[in-house]
Amino acid sequence: MSPHLIVTDLDGTLLGADHALAGVTIDTFRTLAARGHRIVLASGRHYRDILAFRDQLGIEAHIISTNGAYTHAPDDALLDARPLPAALTRELIRLPRPDRVRLNLYHGDEWLIDAAAPELLALHAHTGFGYRVADLHALDGEGVGKVLYIGEPEALGVLEGEIRQLAGESLHITYSLENSLEIMATGVNKGTALNALLAQLDIPVERCLAFGDNLNDIEMLELAGEAHALANAHPALMDAVPDAMRIGSHDQAAVARHLMERFAL
Repeated sequence: MSPHLIVTDLDGTLLGADHALAGVTIDTFRTLAARGHRIVLASGRHYRDILAFRDQLGIEAHIISTNGAYTHAPDDALLDARPLPAALTRELIRLPRPDRVRLNLYHGDEWLIDAAAPELLALHAHTGFGYRVADLHALDGEGVGKVLYIGEPEALGVLEGEIRQLAGESLHITYSLENSLEIMATGVNKGTALNALLAQLDIPVERCLAFGDNLNDIEMLELAGEAHALANAHPALMDAVPDAMRIGSHDQAAVARHLMERFAL
């Protein structure tokens, strides 16, 4: 059988509600890798935040991080980097925002935040990746892969409108969760990163299986030959990719169970 490329989102997709990998998921991905299939972890998370899951899987895997801003090879070599233009980053930092909205940057190897928000760390309990409180206005804007606003959805909606008016054509704007407004450079998304990786590996899109659950997965699912949306997916995802196969919930290890059936494991 010709090798396939299997690309999956993490939170709400490959990970359970506890943001951890199930045993059946680890076993399934190890078997698939041993049979020669290519594995890609594609997430809005920072690269360093994804490494722990690759290590737990115990396989060689490419990593598409920060919603497509960075692509790393299994040996950790950086294959592609598309940070935000520094001038736009500075404008986003200066943009007024409600006190209840936290401003975050993925800057180099760090997650920077404008003020402490301990409640955000639960998502990263299994990886140990955490933020550093910093004076974001003191930054020059270089080397930022993503600007992330975390807060109440209503406040984020207002902020999104202002950002689109400010520089909508020069930015890629999406959500990974309803309380996470994510800003990357224009053209940066999981789909464009995946398309470049498929070309590099010489694997046709027809042999690409993709799994996702939220709005930042739309382009990736649109590209894949076999697109899959989790039962817990955002309703707008199914509207955007109506041909995606609906599978079970992330808390039932649905990705692994579908792959076991798909490849007769």
